[in-house]
Amino acid sequence: MRLIGAGLPRTATLSQKVALETLGLGPCYHMVDVLSDLGRTEQWTDALDGKADWDEIFEGYQSTVDWPGSYFYRELVEKYPDAKVLLSVRSGESWARSMIETISSILYGDSLMYDLSNARSRVDPGWNAYLTMMKRMWKDSGLIPDGKNTDAAYLASAMERYNEQVKSDVPDVLVWTAADGWEPLCEFLELDVPDTPFPRVNDSAMFSDRIVESALEVLNAWREQQVAAAT
Repeated sequence: MRLIGAGLPRTATLSQKVALETLGLGPCYHMVDVLSDLGRTEQWTDALDGKADWDEIFEGYQSTVDWPGSYFYRELVEKYPDAKVLLSVRSGESWARSMIETISSILYGDSLMYDLSNARSRVDPGWNAYLTMMKRMWKDSGLIPDGKNTDAAYLASAMERYNEQVKSDVPDVLVWTAADGWEPLCEFLELDVPDTPFPRVNDSAMFSDRIVESALEVLNAWREQQVAAAT
């Protein structure tokens, strides 16, 4: 493990993943790896229970950003003391807005995305386990306790507290925003700046599309099975 991302979700972590892989620190573990293989949820549930096998979880990976990895940044710093630590940040206001439109919405919101996700969880045990794990992480982190205090002001304040805690825990962390681009990241990693623009991935749009489309796919497959079984 060469780099541990301690930044919260919704801080341009997908752009970070692409950037780190461009720099040769790939594969980079990201929540999309869990979403593409829900069987990994069990590993992270074990980690929440204090039974993580980090070498197994990160086998073949050179870096990690986003949750679930960044949730365990303290444990990972202890496990991989030679790895550098990156704290990606954004303004509390913009982070809260992004959270309300995406993660908070899918877990606790009054939205079509929530309804479809909840319906999928009734017929897809893997998705149900994933949602259970995510709710537990947000609750235990104190960022979204029990689905309460999900208003923008609370979320913004919670993010600022989290970032300050990371900086206190890891004094030599690189505090970085996507607007900073390649230069500070490459200087931190002691790598040459690529001759390509820094990747900008619209993860909010991809997040919504991914949740809705995957839910519809699973629900349609379930319905087809029900019809076939009835004929």
